[in-house]
Amino acid sequence: MKTLKGPAIFLAQFAGDEAPFNTLPNICQWVASLGYKGIQIPSWDKRLFDLEKAATDLGYCKEVQAIVAENGLEITELSTHLQGQLVACHPAYNALFDGFAPAELHGDYEARTAWATQQMLYAATASKNLGLKSHATFSGALLWHTVYPWPQRPAGLVETGFAELANRWLPILDAFDAADCDVCYELHPGEDLHDGITFERFLAAVDNHPRANILYDPSHFVLQQLDYLEFIDIYHDRIKAFHVKDAEFVPNGRSGVYGGYQGWVDRPGRFRSLGDGQVDFNGIFTRMAKYDFSGWAVLEWECCIKHPETGAAEGAPFINQHIIRVTEKAFDDFAAAGIDEEFNKRVLGLS
Repeated sequence: MKTLKGPAIFLAQFAGDEAPFNTLPNICQWVASLGYKGIQIPSWDKRLFDLEKAATDLGYCKEVQAIVAENGLEITELSTHLQGQLVACHPAYNALFDGFAPAELHGDYEARTAWATQQMLYAATASKNLGLKSHATFSGALLWHTVYPWPQRPAGLVETGFAELANRWLPILDAFDAADCDVCYELHPGEDLHDGITFERFLAAVDNHPRANILYDPSHFVLQQLDYLEFIDIYHDRIKAFHVKDAEFVPNGRSGVYGGYQGWVDRPGRFRSLGDGQVDFNGIFTRMAKYDFSGWAVLEWECCIKHPETGAAEGAPFINQHIIRVTEKAFDDFAAAGIDEEFNKRVLGLS
């Protein structure tokens, strides 16, 4: 068994225009002061990181690594959640997702898709340049507007949708394969890859590509009422990244899984700071140890109630308390008799 690494923190929800959240050196110093050992970097936020430069300039990558190392940190993964979303986007969502792309691409679906694809290719090279082995992203969605089968989905629609999704992602997966880095899709409502079944459909469509893997985040499964512990039992071979995020689901007589278009505070399913929700992290970390997950435990803070700086401060010790230092010997080794093969055969009645 292996002891996973951590605690680490995803910087996306904390980046801002004021210190210490406005530059990579400042934010690294801040997270290190809280006890974190790693950072997951949002590749779209140029206050912290320049993705294209990292893909084309090894000197820049060394500068980034030096800043991170000076604070006693490591880079866990780069994230392209926003760019990955735009690799596949149904036109119904074009206006809503335009904000994920440069202003000059707004309203131009084909140019925006090409830009997103190029961003993913940059991410593959940047990950290689930084020596990273996993990458965090979203799949995007062509089918999400049909998630509930009313009106009835026409025959073959799902198959066509996943074939097109695979067609868009295969060149990206190949680029990450050349970079020796896994693509870890965060399975998330709003994405075509949002649970185990949809991941399996995609995996079949990309011919079980070795770089098509999973970013495991139990909070999204709580909100879907999916068994997030059994999920690890089923898909552990493909789990290559881990967001530590809490959530709760408290249905009532007026609202359930779909949330009634309510804001996050009033929804039955909502994200919470670590320890404030319902997620069984003891069970999760136990399974991660059992299945030799050797990546990072990365806090993703999303809570509609608690202040982010409080959540960040509480997150490092919470993760530390749950990381299992795996044993190197069996608990009953003290009783081992050191018996040889001949004795074992006699015990079995074979000699």
